[in-house]
Amino acid sequence: MGAKDFIGSLFLKELLQGMAVTAGYFFKPKITVQYPEEKTPMSPRFRGLHALRRYPNGEERCISCKLCEAVCPAMAITIEGAEREDGSRRTTRYDIDLTKCIFCGFCEEACPVDAIVETHIFEYHGETRGDLYYTKQMLLANGDRYEAEIAKNRELDAKYR
Repeated sequence: MGAKDFIGSLFLKELLQGMAVTAGYFFKPKITVQYPEEKTPMSPRFRGLHALRRYPNGEERCISCKLCEAVCPAMAITIEGAEREDGSRRTTRYDIDLTKCIFCGFCEEACPVDAIVETHIFEYHGETRGDLYYTKQMLLANGDRYEAEIAKNRELDAKYR
């Protein structure tokens, strides 16, 4: 240990340098956000809670092509479909396990009819694992509840592509 190091440790040089950094930040303006009263801006491409959309006439969009199920890297989507009397295909079961989902957006990109989307909703939770297992009815309810916001965000997203 040299004399310079000894004198530096004697006068607590490192501690004083740390206190100088702290004092420098003490007088700068604060950037703390008082959540939930204040919210930060969100990107139009944010991927949150899933929703199944309907056509304006009220019919569900999903045609049970199973592309979203095939492309899902986490294998979080389960789809079963059946043919209707008029010859079109629709889902009988559409489940997403959000505990497995990695919110990559591949399901949304793969959908040819824009049926499955990820909304901007991030304020949801589950107290048990089963609470985060979304069925077709729950996903359709999300789509109905947030359709205006989804449509607006789809328009904004189209500008960035």
